[in-house]
This record gives sequence, structure tokens and C-alpha cells, in this order.
Amino acid sequence: MTTAAYKPEIDEIRACYLGADDLKVAASILYNAYFDDPLFNDIFEVEREGYENRLRSAIREELNAFWDGKQPMIGLFEHGRLLAVACLISPDAAFGAGRYWHWRLKMLLTAGFLGTKQMISKEEKVRECIPAKDYHMLSFIGVHPDHQDIGLGHILMRGIVGLLQEDNKTEGVGVFVTLPKCLSFFVDGQFELVKELEVGDITGKVMFRKKLKG
Repeated sequence: MTTAAYKPEIDEIRACYLGADDLKVAASILYNAYFDDPLFNDIFEVEREGYENRLRSAIREELNAFWDGKQPMIGLFEHGRLLAVACLISPDAAFGAGRYWHWRLKMLLTAGFLGTKQMISKEEKVRECIPAKDYHMLSFIGVHPDHQDIGLGHILMRGIVGLLQEDNKTEGVGVFVTLPKCLSFFVDGQFELVKELEVGDITGKVMFRKKLKG
């Protein structure tokens, strides 16, 4: 006998910043969200043995760097259970394309030289396209695979917009979209196409959402 899939109560969902204890679950959610992403497939060589470990390691090191750099990581929780997460880079350029030297070292040891170089190159190319000086970058966004297609992504988007409105410095938020199925989500979130961009063998779309005035 099969049981119906559990669906969280939308009214019980709350958005708040992640704590250190949430990073492991956040990494698992993002691993599933980006496992089939063509950009990550290319950077971490999906055809070569060990892709899963390289991707897990990269996401883990990214989240650790976000935490160390006090960058905003928004989570959706139901009774303490993390269901969705979005990770952003703030307008502080010191954390931007350069990252930290120890992050680079860890990435070299876990993801390899080529993967680390391509990740840094990707971010630099995307940033060159953003039509703003001070802005957030949406690096990761994902919903638990058991709770997709019930509106959690849109709740998370509202949390991102709220973050923008509370930040006096930011002009908006940018994102690099490589999965066609995700385009409508960002269009619905009032992101506008800036430029199509090739990174390695992958073509994606740089999109930007301006901060609402007033």
C-alpha cells in the first residue's frame, strides 16, 4: 500500500536566515537542485567518475564561504524543517569574484584545478554583464525535491525581494540561468534578460531584477 506524499502547510512556512546547523541540509537541497544543471555538469565533468563527490564538495565549500563571509542565506522552514534555500552575494565586492584564498585552496583540493578555475571565470563573466554597480547576486536557489511545484519557490522569491528592499545600498539582484525550465520562474519574479552568455560549452542567460523604488 502506498501513502500520499506529505505536503507542508503553506500557512506554516516561515522565511528566515540560515544558521550554522542548517548548512548540511541546505547543501543536500542544493546538490539535488543542481545535479542536472548543464553548467555544473560541464565544470565538474559529469562524464568522469567522481562527479557526485566533486559537486557535493563544491557546494559545501561555497556554503562555508557564504557563512564565513556573513552573506545572506534565506531558508524556508516548516516547524524547524528546512524545505528551500536561496544564497546571495551582497554588494560587498570583497566577497565577489575574488572569494577568499582559503576558499580557493579548498576548492582546488576538492573540485580540482579546472573546476575551480571555471567557477571563478563564470562568476567574473556574469558580473561583467550586470547593469548595476552595487547589487546582489543569486548564486543558488533550490527547493527540497519532495516539496516542489507547490509554490515554495515563489515564497522564497518574496523573501529575496524583501531582502533587496531592506538594503539601502543594493540596486537589484542578478542571476545566471542555464536551465530553460527555470526561465519562467525568474520572468514571473520580474527578472529581465540582460544578455545571453557562453561559459565553456554552455549557453545561459544573465538576468537582472531591479530593486523597486519607493
